[in-house]
Amino acid sequence: MTTLLDLKSSVLRQVQRSQSLRSRREPPPTASSPLTHCPPEPLPCRVSEESVEFFERMNAILQKQKNMMRAAQAECQIGPCTLPPPQEHVDQALISERVSRTELNLLYEEAVYTVINRVGMPTPEHVKSDDELLAYLLKVFDMGDEEHDIILQKVQESKRASFSLRVSVMKAKNLMAKDANGYSDPYCMLGILVGQSPRETEEKKERKFSFRKRREKLEKRSSTKEVLPARCIQVTEVKPETLNPVWDEHFVFEIDDVHSDRLHLDIWDHDDDVSVAEACKKLNEVSGLRGMGRYFKQIAKSVRANGSASSGSEENVDDFLGCINIPLNEVPVAGYDTWFKLEPRSSASTVQGECHLILKVFTSQRDTTLSKRDTNVSIHKKLLCQIVEYEHAQVKREPYNWNGQVSPPAWTVLTHHAVQTDLSPLQQAIVRWQCYSSHHRNQRVCYSLLLRLLRTIDAEWDPPTVRGDLERQLSDSFRLYTEHCLCLMKNMRQVFPCTSAAAITRYELMLRGIGYMQNMRAFKTVCPLRNELHLDITTAVKKGTSEWYESLIAQYKPEEGSLEEQLKKMVQVIDAVCADLQRAQNIYNKLFYSAVKVDFFSITYRQLEKQVADDVNVAMERVCGSLEQESSRLTQIMGEIIFELFMSLKILKGFREFLPLRDAKMLALTDFHNWFKSSIQKFLQSVHDRSCDRIHKAVETDQLQPVQQAKHSSSAVEVTSCFSQVREIWLQLAWPDSAGAFIFVTRLTDNFCSEAVCYSELMTRKIERNQQGRDYKTFTVQLCIGLNNVEHVRVYLAHLPRDLDRPGVERAMEESCGVEGKEQVYKALNGQLLNMDLDMQREAKRLITLLTDKILPELRRYIQHISLSPDSINNDDAVSPLMKYLQDTMVILTANLVKENLTRVQQSMWELLLRMILDTVTENRGVQVEFYNRFQYTVETLLQFFHVKEDGLSLEDMKSGDYKVLDEELRLNKCSSFVLIEHYYLEKISLQKTLKHTPYGRISVKCYYDPPEQRLTVEILHAADIIALDANGLSDPFVIVELCPHHLFPAAKSQRTQVKLKTLHPVFDELFYFHVSPEQYRHRYACLTFTVMDYDWLSTNDFAGEAVAPLSDFCWPGRPNASAAGKNVQPVILHLSRSKPSDKPIMRMLDARTGDREAQEFVRRLKEIEKSMEED
Repeated sequence: MTTLLDLKSSVLRQVQRSQSLRSRREPPPTASSPLTHCPPEPLPCRVSEESVEFFERMNAILQKQKNMMRAAQAECQIGPCTLPPPQEHVDQALISERVSRTELNLLYEEAVYTVINRVGMPTPEHVKSDDELLAYLLKVFDMGDEEHDIILQKVQESKRASFSLRVSVMKAKNLMAKDANGYSDPYCMLGILVGQSPRETEEKKERKFSFRKRREKLEKRSSTKEVLPARCIQVTEVKPETLNPVWDEHFVFEIDDVHSDRLHLDIWDHDDDVSVAEACKKLNEVSGLRGMGRYFKQIAKSVRANGSASSGSEENVDDFLGCINIPLNEVPVAGYDTWFKLEPRSSASTVQGECHLILKVFTSQRDTTLSKRDTNVSIHKKLLCQIVEYEHAQVKREPYNWNGQVSPPAWTVLTHHAVQTDLSPLQQAIVRWQCYSSHHRNQRVCYSLLLRLLRTIDAEWDPPTVRGDLERQLSDSFRLYTEHCLCLMKNMRQVFPCTSAAAITRYELMLRGIGYMQNMRAFKTVCPLRNELHLDITTAVKKGTSEWYESLIAQYKPEEGSLEEQLKKMVQVIDAVCADLQRAQNIYNKLFYSAVKVDFFSITYRQLEKQVADDVNVAMERVCGSLEQESSRLTQIMGEIIFELFMSLKILKGFREFLPLRDAKMLALTDFHNWFKSSIQKFLQSVHDRSCDRIHKAVETDQLQPVQQAKHSSSAVEVTSCFSQVREIWLQLAWPDSAGAFIFVTRLTDNFCSEAVCYSELMTRKIERNQQGRDYKTFTVQLCIGLNNVEHVRVYLAHLPRDLDRPGVERAMEESCGVEGKEQVYKALNGQLLNMDLDMQREAKRLITLLTDKILPELRRYIQHISLSPDSINNDDAVSPLMKYLQDTMVILTANLVKENLTRVQQSMWELLLRMILDTVTENRGVQVEFYNRFQYTVETLLQFFHVKEDGLSLEDMKSGDYKVLDEELRLNKCSSFVLIEHYYLEKISLQKTLKHTPYGRISVKCYYDPPEQRLTVEILHAADIIALDANGLSDPFVIVELCPHHLFPAAKSQRTQVKLKTLHPVFDELFYFHVSPEQYRHRYACLTFTVMDYDWLSTNDFAGEAVAPLSDFCWPGRPNASAAGKNVQPVILHLSRSKPSDKPIMRMLDARTGDREAQEFVRRLKEIEKSMEED
């Protein structure tokens, strides 16, 4: 209730000031200082272009948000950009140290050793020439020839590398079924066959080798070397009852000659209880044995000793399923990982199926300095880093987009080194990641490369194989890369600007990489304490946003300069913040959320909003402190800046719609409008002053020429355009507080109304000045345009409640103050609009009066022509000049007036003509009937002319007011005197029925009719509250009763009661009898008149009042009769009246009939009564 009372008092103060919109003129602010303290000054008559420029600036401010949206959309639609993205400067602490020359020499030795000891079948992408590889290494290590020769000689003199073969027997498929159940029980026996001379190879080309031979053939061999020249034998597990066995067993064999040795593998079906497989396994445990012959003899003995009873037969010997022979010099550099088709041991053998093997040749011993000091992983990482640095330096086009692809020599060296040092795929993946991520911190590469390396680690991840230093190094690489990315995120606005498509692409890949890394199994294993990386990202974004805002403050320095300059700089800061938030919402937020599931926009908005709110609050406290001083006014510039600041904050606050609901509550800018209450109120006054200036200028420059297809001129367009801009200013303000919005809407409505009235007054004065020296048609056209201008503005303001969102204000007030608050809004605003509409219609009537004054002489002349036309002239001929003039005038009006104004002008002309005809008829009472008939015809002709087949005035509107008076005047003037007298009494009867309480008292009577006797009995009972007509304050009343009109009751005489002395409440109780026939009482005008008179001894009696009673109330069938002397009839109370007869038109008509004796007699009697009233 307190809030509502405060609102009422505030609004009442404003409304009371605007009760007369015509007189409301508030002084404009001066431009001497932002806040000046000076007495009001009158509004200057002549205005400059400042008002136009003011509204142009306001429009630019209102368009700011749209322009910002367009700019943001343009940024989002940036196409391919050839310019490189900005440099990604990071903390120098994250950059690796350079390698010393000594270390480079040792690393160069390692590389040369790798080239000299190359093995394996090269692939097409590998370089085969040692010279080409060594020449490449010279460039990579920037090595001189002398140093190269020394290192090369050292390598050549060093011990050759020792090689080993790793064999993984994975599985087989589609093997031959050897058992009765349709399956086999397969196992593999494999070993290395030492190299042979070319002649031996040719001799044995036709026969296949097998670990199993018949006993008699074995005994015929002359030497162990010839029997089975294999270094050792390895056997897999037996897989029972399957044709598709899966072994997944791994073996390592030492190799004497990697260029001539072969891998041999047999697959057997196990049939013995104790087979060759078990014996072979036992013999493999024996050390120091030479030659496969001795091996096989012991295998055969074991089989015979532990076999079945029929050892001499071959029923329990294992069945051969196939074999594989692989020369080691045919194994690719990177090894084999493929299916091999099984071969028969002779042309008579039948085999089928394939076996999946993984083969890899590596060095088991290397004679280099680094290999004796560092691990293979560490050496390979150093070599890779050196090559990567060189390779990246050779990229000239878009080096920042380098995908890590190296040249064939680099790839050859790296591949051979990784194979020779027996690095697993996971180790190689980790080394590549460490190298490239470290190199990226110094010389950026494509983030897709880093993401690809992370995926490789994740695909190869095997936790048991990553332990010790490798685990620690991987953890450090993850940490350094994470810190590097967080550093870039903090500086993302400089490093990854939206204006660079290449930068945005890089940023997206970086975020995807960091998002992928935090979900990797490897990352979770080696960095168990960094399981909330999104919190680190949030912190980096928040800190980067805060530092960016501080850089804005340092750039614009809003704390320096005058108050105006400080606020203007603050606007620039907020606009930059809004642009940044727009980019955050359109671009960055999508990247962050899709990659790392971080709400970048919410973090950025909350941080920036808080910092902006703190700075603006401090600035507005200084402004409000100055405005609260007495007589403080805003300059135009200060008002514009405050409005722009408010709009910028509103745009900033509007971004909260993109926040999650839980984040949108209790933010720093929630009630920021409270900082602007006093300043916005003064700003609206400034807007009003500028609007008035603009309106004056518009009227002053208006040529009163219609614009385009419209019927109004330029000033109306300018005024409504001004109103539209002010309305848009209010709508853009969107004041959230219902109480404040009510006050502001009331103020704006008051301003609009006063401006509209001011415009209509200025337009009226302009038209009045222009009528001097103008011809009739030109003046009429300009007057029509002026009328249309006023109507155009009035119609525009009819939508003001909707335009100012009055329903919204009503709802808000109803929510805060109840129904009474809503009614208060409705009453206040409707009252202002009603006063404005009345004032504008008044000005429109003034303009219409100017028009009618112009045509009045001509109309008077044509009416006089009709009046003076002789009876011999036809009515059409008498009226035609008037109608011709009206027709010509209406053509001009119809062409230049809008429909609403045309209707008003037609109505005004119609009323003017009616008054002129009425005056003419009134002045010519008592003439011949033909005179009235002619004017009756004139009125009917005008009625049809202005109605125009329902396109003009409505008949209902036309036949009201003066028309009824004129029509009655004409009709009565055509009547006889008796008829006029009868109308006189009908009017009195009608008036009597309307009387309730009068100051002249009342009279109580009884009247009843005796039909058989045709006798009317009148019983006058008493009177009350008679007016005092004597000097003693009393009267001597008596009552005259008579039947009227006299010409209807020629035989009836008036009768009177006795005089009751000195009383105002006389009691008469007297009876009177009148003879009344049915033919007489059936007339509606037949009545009894009761005239109360004051008896005087020395002069004429005084008239105290009269009353009438129609006979129809007593004499008609069904009315109370004279039975029982009228005791059953209820008294009738009649109120007395004292109306002047001369005020009635009928009286004047009868008085004008000087030759009519009845009329003159009737007038004489009434004049006597009127004279008596005047003497009283």
